Amino acid sequence: MLTYILVALGLLILLIVVLELGFPRLATAAALGLERRRNGLSWREKTIDGMNIRYLEGGQGDTLVLVHGFGADKDNFTRVAGALTKHFHVVAPDLPGFGESTRLAEAPYQFEVQTRRLHDVLHGLGITRCHIGGSSMGGAIAALYGALYPDEVITRWLLAPAGVEGCDDSVMAAHFRATSEMLLLPKSVADFRRVMELAVEKKIFLPGSVRRTLGERAMQDTVLHTRVFEEIAFSPPVNDVVRTSPAPTLIVWGDKDQVLHVSGAPILRDALPNAEMIIMPGIGHLPMVEAPAQTARDYIDFVQRHTQPG
Repeated sequence: MLTYILVALGLLILLIVVLELGFPRLATAAALGLERRRNGLSWREKTIDGMNIRYLEGGQGDTLVLVHGFGADKDNFTRVAGALTKHFHVVAPDLPGFGESTRLAEAPYQFEVQTRRLHDVLHGLGITRCHIGGSSMGGAIAALYGALYPDEVITRWLLAPAGVEGCDDSVMAAHFRATSEMLLLPKSVADFRRVMELAVEKKIFLPGSVRRTLGERAMQDTVLHTRVFEEIAFSPPVNDVVRTSPAPTLIVWGDKDQVLHVSGAPILRDALPNAEMIIMPGIGHLPMVEAPAQTARDYIDFVQRHTQPG
């Protein structure tokens, strides 16, 4: 019996190695599928206004929409969803132009345009009222969503949101000012590792096949995402646009963020009429990836305090 188990284990390891080395896209799909199922999510797609939208969905309760950042995709929220799907109906789309969704090569990508486009997508999915959260660029979109559609938002969850004016320069911002080089755009497939190291303070394990697949996709999107960055960089400051936005808002920022400086957290908190702030020690730009359990717990506690009667 032990021999059979060892043989089966050996064959499984051999299969993983073959997939990892010879078929990285297939290995990536298998790894992501396993991680999604483990965290209560299923892969979905729907055509909305001529756009093919890929998204993750799972859980029960009030709907919580999660919006990824620049150069990222829906799977940035897969790890944190394991805790969230016990309390919410989680929907995490790939925004048009990113992930597996339709590329809109000629469309505008300023924050407000993307917010209105997301509104069309969510209504196409039948979502007309929700909690909404977002990371980085997605945080700016989530912030604006509550300003543009206040009757449709219950609470907001802003994870190191982009677009805050008046904060100190981050490592990325200082480098861009000096060189005009965007550090979140990899120069090669192998350079994707450097991009990940910039985004996180804690080391995150990614199989080589996943890094390679994501790096290849990033390289294919270089022209489009360069234009997206240029457009969002010159969008109106988020902290000016959201000053009358009423939804209870939790702002979360890592104190080691190299992409967007943590000094943006109190600036945005003071700009909003009903906001709280959590600074996470030892965390970089992606709290929901680096510390998913704590990040989820903080938001769940926040929602319960702001939505339960009394």
